[in-house]
Amino acid sequence: MATRVLIIEDDADINQIVATRLERDGYLCTQAFSGSEAKLLLERGLKERAEGKAMGAAFPFDLIISDLMLPGTTGEELVTAIRENGADVPVIVISARTTAADKIDLLKLGADDYLTKPFDLDELAARVEVQLRHRGHTVAASGAKSTLRFREWELDHEARTFTAAGTPVDLTRIEFNIVEMLMRHPKRVFTKQELFEGAWGEPYAADANTVNVHVSNIRTKLKPTGTADYIKTVWGMGFKLVG
Repeated sequence: MATRVLIIEDDADINQIVATRLERDGYLCTQAFSGSEAKLLLERGLKERAEGKAMGAAFPFDLIISDLMLPGTTGEELVTAIRENGADVPVIVISARTTAADKIDLLKLGADDYLTKPFDLDELAARVEVQLRHRGHTVAASGAKSTLRFREWELDHEARTFTAAGTPVDLTRIEFNIVEMLMRHPKRVFTKQELFEGAWGEPYAADANTVNVHVSNIRTKLKPTGTADYIKTVWGMGFKLVG
């Protein structure tokens, strides 16, 4: 079963970027855009499991990422409620508050880690892995495969290598991220916004040409391998892989 992550963040761009990044690693993400929405999700999940309607652990999520300043119910109130419920789920707080006192107060309430905004997505992903390992989760079993294969393509997430038709292809960091997103969901059409936010790890700049240029560069590098046509342009939408 995929590792379940609840992301609580009222900034829609940040929420989506975090979800896209973690889903790329194989996590199953649920997004809440207010403290009140998150509270309802947690209460509903706990109730369903108590009634035996859902299988698995007693808590509906394996990890929670939460902002502090949220509409309805604050992040501090959510952390307190989670711990009062006796749940041992790891909680990572992301916030613009930077004082040592803020961090200490949150840790005392029961948060497991604290990351200040703006933050690096790779660092957040690493902290997620650390917290899951501390709780006995096998991160590699979260649903993310290290080695991906599609027709004559092979990508190794851990080694950051990519081969096409048996030939190593040297991709930049952004190009690699784009190819990996496509290979993880080969039947899905990705919009240019989704590819941008997933590959760059920042809000969409509304410049479709940036994504087009990188996809064009990927195709150019793939031409000698005879696999450049694996990436199909879906006009008016984005890109997908074709089998």
